[in-house]
Amino acid sequence: MLRRTLIAVALLFSTPAMAAEKPIDTRPVRVILVGDSTMTDKSGYGKGFCAQFKPDVVCVNAARGGRSSKSYRVEGLWDKIIAQLNDGTASKTYVLIQFGHNDGSSRPERHTDLETEFGPNMRGYVLDVKKAGAVPVLVTPLTQRHFKNGQLQNDLLRWAQVTRLIARTTDTTLIDLYAEGQAKVQAMGAVESLSLAGQPVPQNVLDAAPSGTTVPAKFTDASQGQGSAQAFDYTHLGPKGSDYFGQMVVDLWVKADPKVTALVK
Repeated sequence: MLRRTLIAVALLFSTPAMAAEKPIDTRPVRVILVGDSTMTDKSGYGKGFCAQFKPDVVCVNAARGGRSSKSYRVEGLWDKIIAQLNDGTASKTYVLIQFGHNDGSSRPERHTDLETEFGPNMRGYVLDVKKAGAVPVLVTPLTQRHFKNGQLQNDLLRWAQVTRLIARTTDTTLIDLYAEGQAKVQAMGAVESLSLAGQPVPQNVLDAAPSGTTVPAKFTDASQGQGSAQAFDYTHLGPKGSDYFGQMVVDLWVKADPKVTALVK
């Protein structure tokens, strides 16, 4: 009888301990980038960003050039993201969402009204990610690098402000890339900022930069229209720009959410 009692007592005290032991989740942490061309591997900071993480972190760049907060969803690209969030292959998934550059486009398939469409679109992305059990992170747009009389132009401020508002009202982590990028590019000036470009810099652009004012390019290559004035790309990034802003995004994210430190090299 005493033996049975001792066994019962032992089982009583050991059961909670056994129940508390959970199997180790070996699935990787996943980070997904959703946005426009300024976030892609080809002409944005995607490569520089993903290079900052440890090898066991899966970094998926789902950003697509020319997309806005409307067209990314309309084209079905967002449905593919939701499917990934429900595939069960990651222990935790972060989704970084950045739009704004194409939302101001005159093209109807891209354009969104800043207040009645862009804001609700960004809120919708956040709510969808949370519903899927993942973690949304909002990113303000990458700054453009247009200067006038030594002053960096504030072209995307309104979209950055709305993104900040949505982050605040949905209790979502914010990476304020626009504010930090504006400060850093202003500090480096027009001349140095040209080194971040994703294409060769025409001579007339190089000549004008020391004045503190950026100008449209004049290409002399016949294939691009000899002597014609064309828009030089002061937005997209080459390898140096990708590394520079990719590091910036990660640093800002760690500052906003210190738990992310464990994912970084």
